Amino acid sequence: MDTRSVAPPPAPPAPTLTGAWRFTVAPADVSVPQTRHAVRELLRRQGAPLSAELLHGVLLILSELVTNAVRHAALLTPVIGVEVRLEGGWVRLAVEDGHPYRPAALHAAPEHGHTGGRGLLLVKATAHEAGGCCGVEPTAAGGKAVWAALPLDLARGPEAPRR
Repeated sequence: MDTRSVAPPPAPPAPTLTGAWRFTVAPADVSVPQTRHAVRELLRRQGAPLSAELLHGVLLILSELVTNAVRHAALLTPVIGVEVRLEGGWVRLAVEDGHPYRPAALHAAPEHGHTGGRGLLLVKATAHEAGGCCGVEPTAAGGKAVWAALPLDLARGPEAPRR
């Protein structure tokens, strides 16, 4: 009988937590749930360590950003750009449109009587509650990209997907 030990086969490579994915959607209401579904599946496939609560926040932010682009920039935006980036322990979402207006709601405080832009206030509150941040940047084409970045749950692995 051979008593030599055999090394187990190497473990499959862990999913990468670095990458950027960009796609475009139509400036139409149907794009909101389609984008949310696509990003949920992308994050699941990449094995991004997101608790159910953090994933809910990510998808809420994404829905608000795409909804704002559809509602407020559709006339000047033939397509809406969506970017998802996993890098350095963070997930960053950005939604780009062709409208030059930079929303002030990300810098406003609701207790000071600001009544418009409540969706962006929700984005800001959700990002900050998760330990993240958000902002708006001009694009080279004269539009803007509204973004939010949230830290991944690196202390834990990804949750098993629920069916």
